[in-house]
Amino acid sequence: MDDLWRRSAQELSSLIAGRKVSAREAVSASLARLDAVNGAINAVIAHRPEDALARADAIDRTIAKGDNAGPLAGVPVTVKVNIDQKGYATTNGVRLLRDNVAQHNSPVVDNLEKAGAIIIGRTNTPAFSYRWFTSNLLHGNTKNPRNPAITPGGSSGGAASAVTAGIGAIAHGTDIAGSIRYPAYACGVHGLRPTVGRIAAFNASLPERPIGAQITAVSGPLARTVGDLRLALKAMSQSDIRDPWWVPVPLEGPAMPRRAALCVSPDGLETVPEVKAAVIDAGKRLERAGWTVEEVTKIPPFDEAAQLQVRLWLGDGYEAMVEAAEKEGDPGALAALRGHASVGKSLDLALFSQTLARRATLVRDWATFLDTYAVIVMPVCAELPFADQLDIKDEASFKRVWRAQMPQIALPFIGMPGLTVSTGMVGTSPVGVQIIAGRYREDLCLAAGEAIEAGGVPPSPIDPVGA
Repeated sequence: MDDLWRRSAQELSSLIAGRKVSAREAVSASLARLDAVNGAINAVIAHRPEDALARADAIDRTIAKGDNAGPLAGVPVTVKVNIDQKGYATTNGVRLLRDNVAQHNSPVVDNLEKAGAIIIGRTNTPAFSYRWFTSNLLHGNTKNPRNPAITPGGSSGGAASAVTAGIGAIAHGTDIAGSIRYPAYACGVHGLRPTVGRIAAFNASLPERPIGAQITAVSGPLARTVGDLRLALKAMSQSDIRDPWWVPVPLEGPAMPRRAALCVSPDGLETVPEVKAAVIDAGKRLERAGWTVEEVTKIPPFDEAAQLQVRLWLGDGYEAMVEAAEKEGDPGALAALRGHASVGKSLDLALFSQTLARRATLVRDWATFLDTYAVIVMPVCAELPFADQLDIKDEASFKRVWRAQMPQIALPFIGMPGLTVSTGMVGTSPVGVQIIAGRYREDLCLAAGEAIEAGGVPPSPIDPVGA
């Protein structure tokens, strides 16, 4: 089957488990696809075909013996270059880390491989994973397969670009301010930011992260179908003692009435008409699927949560971040940090304590709101995907980008899961919505996401424009 690279993870796992195709055939097809299109998009920046094929052969031998090779047996996946994979450099898009070769796998890699997945490549990220645009001085610029003039998103831009173009059925990404959700939005696929503690993470090759990052950063999956996100979440969320934040919470929570809130302009966000239309359309799709949908204008503080998240993310360890960025000399990383210098330099112990205290209040307010509604549907971004590198064009553009991204930045601070569902195209730009549920209720995000997905999504995988 020459089109195996087009298949979903669910389809591939079923075909391989049923011995209709082999894991080697599935991986070979994905590697051939990588060779055919990666030159046009620069999504995968490191891969070793011989390792992937050897692992595929081992999966085939396990299946031939009649043993269970795992729910993702033989499924080709990619992982982001900011997590440890034994024998590969965990560069995070930084020249300073080009020789930072991991001696151990991260829990994410281990859990994917325990589930039978086969890692076929490592995907690009902006330097230090600071931006919603994916370029750096080490690995170069990643392109959006649907339109090279717009960003593929960031920081998991390589992940989204790869899965959109058919390089792997599932991609791993990370998210501290939208780095899974925005690339999925920009590339016209789906991406899930789980609750902190749902997916174990740890990089032995790097120092421990500041507490701000520890309580807001997550790993999660991107895929072309919501069903594949569900499959990936189950595989990636297995326990690992190396992550002290991991929580053994069931993937399915108590039943809730199918009631959704719809908010087109959270906290007065200046949402463009095309994005408003997408949110309203998503509400209609939910109604057709039997959900009760209520448009709301008043929600718990969200803009404030975004501002506090920037403080917690960029302020906690700001001087060390600036020092590293200046050594690296990456213009995008420097723009992100210098653009928030007043925030970064202002965080002292008293303000840090106040920020965490306020966080408890906002988490409580949002938990109460999401006890009434199973989910809230809102924009991923106030605008359609940005022109590539817009944030470093000038100061006004930088501020515009950060303002438009408020719905993504706010979410990590309040600790809830968020799902980007791509719903269509506006000309050559994808558009979609963000679905938010209560803590550890990824199941509600996915249920609403499947109902919205059923109303139509952009075609994928696609041949990159210009390839």
